[in-house]
Amino acid sequence: MKRLFLFGLFIIPTLHSIQAQQLPITLNNTHYEAYITTIDSTEKSQLLNHAHYLSSDALQGRKSGTEENKVARNYILSELKKTSLPTEKQAFSFTRYGKTIEAENIIATLKGTTYPDSYIAITAHYDHEGVDPNSDGDNIYNGADDNASGTAALLMLAKYFSLHPTDHSLLFIALDAEEMGLQGAKYFVENSGDKKIVLNVNMDMIGRSEDSTINICGTFYTPSLNQFFTAAQKLNLPLNITLGHDGLDNKQSWVYSSDHYHFFRYNIPFLYFGVEDHDDYHTPKDEYNRLTHDFYGNAFQFIKESIKQLDKKMSY
Repeated sequence: MKRLFLFGLFIIPTLHSIQAQQLPITLNNTHYEAYITTIDSTEKSQLLNHAHYLSSDALQGRKSGTEENKVARNYILSELKKTSLPTEKQAFSFTRYGKTIEAENIIATLKGTTYPDSYIAITAHYDHEGVDPNSDGDNIYNGADDNASGTAALLMLAKYFSLHPTDHSLLFIALDAEEMGLQGAKYFVENSGDKKIVLNVNMDMIGRSEDSTINICGTFYTPSLNQFFTAAQKLNLPLNITLGHDGLDNKQSWVYSSDHYHFFRYNIPFLYFGVEDHDDYHTPKDEYNRLTHDFYGNAFQFIKESIKQLDKKMSY
């Protein structure tokens, strides 16, 4: 449910409260190290293969509560278990239009070496819109960009970091039922117990851009993150980086438009990586062959590098 104001689902904070809100992250320096590496061809191939399968016709749009959603879920669970990280399913249910929907989040955990009790939650939703039974033509909402792209990146980040330990603990969370009102994120955040989550990195639509632009929402609320990514904008990167959509820059606010919203509700700093809406957003044309592969690989590398640097730079 990207790019939609969620009136009727949540109470939207007033402009004054948004302006007053500052979320706590301190960095020991806000210099973004030069982005040097390009994505390895094998890693890129694996990233694209995940996105291709998750957005295939066989999965029928991965709508929450369907058998095809369960197939996608089992695929994600299997891939996360290959990393040898402790992996669990988080079952939950909710009511939509008078019907109870059974859903599941999938969570893999990497314990940090220096701050094991402080967690960076890396999220992407794996559900999409399913099938339109009233369409005579192509009626499968494949959701390649939204959000097979983010889910595939989540799987690859889990694989990478399982081999490259971090100072902070990492949670890799494949969230269900985003398209039905951010239900998976809501359930996770409200049932995360005493976990100290210091940052949410949310990926939703990162696979397609004709001008190689990746947007980062959330830095407005955490000045050190704003400085860090402003420094990244000045580097010679294979991406165009824009900051904003935070509610106060005359652009549509994305603060309430994807799973990071529920972390924001609990005053957890967040970074939302995504692209602008394209013509195929929430249509059956959001298919794998519309992804821009070089941009997608570069966006994945940028997100991975950003997590690596923030993990080392966050101080207490």
